Amino acid sequence: MESGKHFVLVHGACHGAWCWFKLVNMLKLAGHQVTALDLGASGVHKRQLDEISCVADYVHPLMEFMDSLPQDEKVILVGHSYGGLCISLAMENFPEKILVAVFVSAYMPHLKSPPGSLIQQYFKRTSAESLMDCHFTFAKGLEKPPTSAIFGPQYMKAKLYKHCKPEDLELAKMLIRPTGLFLEDFADDSLLTEMKFGSVNRVFVVCEDDEVMMEEFQEDMIKRNPPKEVKVIKECGHMVMLSKPKELCQCLEDIAHKFSNLP
Repeated sequence: MESGKHFVLVHGACHGAWCWFKLVNMLKLAGHQVTALDLGASGVHKRQLDEISCVADYVHPLMEFMDSLPQDEKVILVGHSYGGLCISLAMENFPEKILVAVFVSAYMPHLKSPPGSLIQQYFKRTSAESLMDCHFTFAKGLEKPPTSAIFGPQYMKAKLYKHCKPEDLELAKMLIRPTGLFLEDFADDSLLTEMKFGSVNRVFVVCEDDEVMMEEFQEDMIKRNPPKEVKVIKECGHMVMLSKPKELCQCLEDIAHKFSNLP
């Protein structure tokens, strides 16, 4: 375990720590420490969505965990999909505790516009028809952006879990919970700074054949805010931790090795 690293895994919308179960086991068998977190009102977290009034409530479990780490410990922070916005907030608050931040087909903000602009761009590029049976709530009125979302079973089968085994899809259908989108909170252009967020090493993992975060959208985020490195996992779709866990595990180990040995 002396050479082992500490990976902190942050799930995307509607998911929880449970979606990392294959990867957690593989990383532990390879000698690493792994923490997979449930964000607010996600997974088995005890709070309900109506008790999560702002993004600070949603990311509180991650911030609390990062705060509890010893000052001399550096983790590899991994965010999937919507989790990219969450790890960005952790990068801003705890840059000295992060060896490298890994965005796995995830929203990766840049400093020229607020993080929420990425969500707005995503919806502009995504037709209502392509969202199929996903359900959105508009707690602040239909003329305002959606306040929460949950994936529909047809969408999950056709797009989200396209490359996954049927049992992975069935498990997910039992465990997903609605997620707040916090567009107003993420519209704050002072959330991230060059001095803190910008000081953390970033790697982006492109997921090929992703029908949720389309490859064109992933590539656009990379161009706007180039990370230190870009990795590609082939034909994995969006839920790469379930469809190609071995490949993702190897990818993360390679990243850990490289950034541990930087001068």
